[in-house]
Amino acid sequence: MATHLDRRNNLSLDSLNFFLADVRDGLGPYLAIYLLAVHHWDPASIGLVMTIAGIAALITQTPAGALVDNTRYKRALIVIAALLVTGSCLLLPFVASFSLVTLTQALSAVAASIFAPAISAITLGITGPRAFTRRTGRNETFNHAGNACAALLAGLFAYLFGPVAVFYLMAVMALASIIAVAFVSPAAIDHDLARGLDPGGAGHGAQPSGFSVLLKNRPLLMFAVCCALFHLANAAMLPLVSQKLAQANLQMATPLTSACIVAAQLVMVPVALLVGAKADVWGRKPLLLAGFLILPLRGVLYVLSNDPWWLVSVQLLDGIGAGVFGALFPVVVKDLTLGTGHFNISLGALSTVFGLGAALSNGLAGFVVQAAGYSAAFLTLAAVAAAALMLLWLTVPETLPRSTAQDDLQEMPPPLIVP
Repeated sequence: MATHLDRRNNLSLDSLNFFLADVRDGLGPYLAIYLLAVHHWDPASIGLVMTIAGIAALITQTPAGALVDNTRYKRALIVIAALLVTGSCLLLPFVASFSLVTLTQALSAVAASIFAPAISAITLGITGPRAFTRRTGRNETFNHAGNACAALLAGLFAYLFGPVAVFYLMAVMALASIIAVAFVSPAAIDHDLARGLDPGGAGHGAQPSGFSVLLKNRPLLMFAVCCALFHLANAAMLPLVSQKLAQANLQMATPLTSACIVAAQLVMVPVALLVGAKADVWGRKPLLLAGFLILPLRGVLYVLSNDPWWLVSVQLLDGIGAGVFGALFPVVVKDLTLGTGHFNISLGALSTVFGLGAALSNGLAGFVVQAAGYSAAFLTLAAVAAAALMLLWLTVPETLPRSTAQDDLQEMPPPLIVP
C-alpha cells in the first residue's frame, strides 16, 4: 500500500515531467517561426542556429550524465538548469543579431542537457529497476501532457500577443519545474540504484569507468546508431512543416504549429501509457520497430499535399513514433547497462549520439530546401528513417530481461477453462 511519502514523490515526479516538457525540448519550431516572421531570416540561417544549439547540447550530454552519476545533488542540478533556461528565454526577445540569438539558444541547450539524465536517475533511484519501466511510461505520459498544454497556451498567446509570447510561457514553466522538484524527497533516492547498480549486488558502491561500457557493448553501440539516424530523420520534420505553414499564412503559422504539436502530444499520452504497461510483457523490440516504422511513412505523406490541415493530420503519426521512442529509450539503456553503475553516463552518451543526428537534421533539411525544395527535403528525411528501421531490425536484439518476462507471466491470472 502506497505511503504518503510515495504518493508525494509520485505527484512531484508527475508535476516535474509536466512542467519540464516544454523546457526539455527547447523552442524548436517556435524559434523558426519567430525568426522567419519577425526578423525575416532565411531557412538556412534558421537551420544553422538550431544546429549550433544542438551541437552545444550534444557536447555536454555525456558530461551531464557523468555528473548525474557522481552527485547526490540531482535535484539541485535541475534547479540550476531551469534557472539558466529561464534567463535565456527572457533575454531572447531583446536580441536580434545572429551571434546573440545563437548564444542564448546554445546556453539554453547546454542547461537542458541536464534534465533527461537527472529525471531518469531520480526515477530509477526511487523505483529500482523492477518498477522503472512503468514509472518511465508514466513520466513520458505527463511529459506529453505538459507539451500538449504548453502548445495550446503557446498557440493562444502567440495569436493574441505575437510569437514572442512563447518565450515568456517557457520561462514560467521552467520556474514551475523548480517548485515541483523541491517536493521530491531526497531521502527516497538511492544514489547507487540511480546510476544503474544492482540492488544488493556485488558491484554495489563501485565507481563508474567512463566510456568502457559503451566500447564493449555492441548492442548498445548499434542502438546508439539507430537512435542517431532516427533523430537525423525526425528532428527537422516539424520545423519544415512550420515554415510551410508560415509561407501559406503568416498569422496562422504559430497557432497551426501548436495544433501540430498538440495533435502529436495527445497521441503520445496513451502510447506512453501503453509502452509503460506492456513493454515488460511484449518486449522492447516489437514496440521499437513499430515506432521506427512510422517515421518514413510520415516523411512520404508530407509531400502529398500542402493543405495546412493535412499537414496537421499527418503530424498525428509523430505521436506514435516519438511516443514509443521516448518511453523506451531510457528503459533499453537501463536494460543494457544494469549492474554496471554506468546508467546515466551511458544515457548521456547515447543522447549525445542521437543529439548529433538531431543537430545535423535541421542543417541538412535547410540546405536541401534551398537546393531542391520542401518535398525533396521530406523524402530525404524519409530515406534516412527507412535506414534506421532496417538497422534496428537487423542488429539490435530484444533487451527485456528474461526474469522480468517470466515474473510478469507468473503474475498473470490463470486462463479460464470452459468445460
